[in-house]
Amino acid sequence: MEIPRHWRLKQQRYGLVGEICPHCEAKIFPPRDVCPTCGGEAKTAFAFSGRGEVYSHTTIYQAPSGYDESTPYTVALVKLAEGPMVTAQLTDLGNQPVEIGMPVEMVTRRLRSDGDERGILVYGYKFRPALRA
Repeated sequence: MEIPRHWRLKQQRYGLVGEICPHCEAKIFPPRDVCPTCGGEAKTAFAFSGRGEVYSHTTIYQAPSGYDESTPYTVALVKLAEGPMVTAQLTDLGNQPVEIGMPVEMVTRRLRSDGDERGILVYGYKFRPALRA
């Protein structure tokens, strides 16, 4: 992935910013121009709280190219407190087992590095077990 694309997705990846439909109030993530609920134009930015719960999860043992150094890792479908579901890696688990319904919160972490030791570092959102109730 090239640098301009990372720059365009910065707000979405670092701040969990999506959109809210001005017609039906649906909260949308990732952002898109058309509301999937009512079909109206949706361009109003909305910052999600980053809080949610694990809806489903799996552990990856054979990672795709570029993610080999972090296997095994857990990926979850997270239902955000505001409604939308996002797929993200779980982090900071330690020995804690992952359970359906487990409260989680968004954190910014390194996703991967592109290129050699002087290559670009790609950061984005992951989720960890919630530290506060």
